[in-house]
Amino acid sequence: MNLRNLNCAAKNRRWKTAVLVLAAVFLWLLALGGCGQDSEAGGTSGSKKPSEPVELRFVCAGDVMVHKSQIASQYDSASGTYDYTDNFQYVKPYIEAADLALCNVETTFAGGQPTGYPCFNAPDELADALAWAGFDVGITSNNHMMDKGRAGMQRTLEVLRTAGLETAGSHGAEEPAYTIAEVKGVKVGIVAYTYETPRINGCRTINSQALSAESEAMINSFGYENLEGDLAEVAETVQAARDAGAEIVICYYHWGEEYQRSPNEWQQLIAKESAVTMGADIIFASHPHVLQGAELIEDEAAGRQIPVFYSMGNFISNQREETLQNRYTEQGMLAGVTLKYDPENGVELVDYDVLPTWVDKYFSGGKNVYAVVPLDGSMEQNGALTASGHLNRAKQALTDVTELIGADIIK
Repeated sequence: MNLRNLNCAAKNRRWKTAVLVLAAVFLWLLALGGCGQDSEAGGTSGSKKPSEPVELRFVCAGDVMVHKSQIASQYDSASGTYDYTDNFQYVKPYIEAADLALCNVETTFAGGQPTGYPCFNAPDELADALAWAGFDVGITSNNHMMDKGRAGMQRTLEVLRTAGLETAGSHGAEEPAYTIAEVKGVKVGIVAYTYETPRINGCRTINSQALSAESEAMINSFGYENLEGDLAEVAETVQAARDAGAEIVICYYHWGEEYQRSPNEWQQLIAKESAVTMGADIIFASHPHVLQGAELIEDEAAGRQIPVFYSMGNFISNQREETLQNRYTEQGMLAGVTLKYDPENGVELVDYDVLPTWVDKYFSGGKNVYAVVPLDGSMEQNGALTASGHLNRAKQALTDVTELIGADIIK
């Protein structure tokens, strides 16, 4: 989408004469009905603000990871290229149906030789596949964002934006720490932060890698050593997004303890602070690589409810029963929130829900095949499950997710 970079063509034209420009603008507005147009996933920076209440559907996926075996599985030796679209073919309709779809891109696009864990560097084609699947925003604030240094972090932004995705969580030196996407004429602010590892000689670190002053200024992170001060910085970013016109604010956090299926006290504290004090409307989160619960936080003073998804788990990875003896790492979700925006009365929660997902992996055609399977009513007919024979594993995953999340919000 690159909404922040889109400007009306008329604004970029140089004035030749006042009369000609006024005439051209008048005729152009008559023909197009205004400066810019709406789209299902964002619209342009010139979209007309709604005068009536409008419902907006948001979905977010957890960790998009590319381990070594996933690199080999998507390589086409005949063309020398990669193609990740088949990973997302079964969940694509759910993603495309959203007005704004986000995902955590837990890798870099640093160029050169692709690599897996521990220093992730995915082929650029993954970004194209995420856009093809319907994602609009790639979240880059996570503990692997600096795996290839500042140059890798910066190139990651370039690749995602070239593919057509907005980015949130890291930014250019002259760019704000928030992102604003325009959806059905409503400005949606996205504020994304990742946890830091303990400081080294006073320097902030990501995955124990010390950050230079230049890198530190280009990423969004918070540390538990200075949590109060860092949350004040997050609050400033949220307020800056509001000041820039955001009517809705989404917070994303990369937090929590790996492989723990319940949130810790820090996650709960930050979630409440973000919802009640900062005024966030939605909180999405990940990092533990397994699912954690979802709930509504009550903001009694404002008379509103804020949905928080403590961990959306792995959307796709090679973490699974066979590699970690942990079947919960195969399970993910598309976290969904429907909000009503009323120009007169602000934002109201309509609904929040979870579509459970499961990563299938099987051997076919001489290589591994990966597919994100929606755990919906079509499992019996799903092409991947039919080919793999893993229907019972998918059913077990649905049982696990339902027991953890609760049947009342399962889509």
